[in-house]
Amino acid sequence: MKRSRFTEEQIIGVLKEHEAGAKTADLARKHGVSEATLYNWKAKYGGMDVSEAKRLKQLEEENAKLKKLLAEQMLDAAVPRELLSKNGRARRQARRRRASSGHDGPVGAAGLLHRRCGSQDDPLPLMPTAGHGTAVTAQGSRQ
Repeated sequence: MKRSRFTEEQIIGVLKEHEAGAKTADLARKHGVSEATLYNWKAKYGGMDVSEAKRLKQLEEENAKLKKLLAEQMLDAAVPRELLSKNGRARRQARRRRASSGHDGPVGAAGLLHRRCGSQDDPLPLMPTAGHGTAVTAQGSRQ
C-alpha cells in the first residue's frame, strides 16, 4: 500500500482550513496536492477528529492483514480440495467407462488381475483355441 506524504493530523488540519472558508484551489496549491485529493480526503476524513482518523487507519491496516491471512488459508485449503476433486472425478469417469464397456478393467470382480495373454516367458503368444482345448501358436502348430 502506498505511504501517504501527509499524516492524519496534517490532513485533518487541511480539512479544518477548508471548513473555515479557504478555497479548494488555494489549499491545493498551498499544500502541493490536487483538488481531487482534497475531495478524497474530505470524503474519507470529513468530520473526524485526529484520534478517530488514527483509529480508522489502525482498523484499515488490521483489516488488510486479516484479508491476507484469509486469502492464504483459503488457498491452502483449496489445493488439497482441488486434488481430491480431480482424483474423485477421474475415478468416477473410469468407473463409467468400465461400466459402459462391460468389463472391470485389469482387476476382476474377485480383485485378481486378469490374464489376457501368455506370460512373458512364453516363446510365442497364444492364439484363440482351435477346437477341443487345444491352442494354436502363431506358427500354426497345435499344442
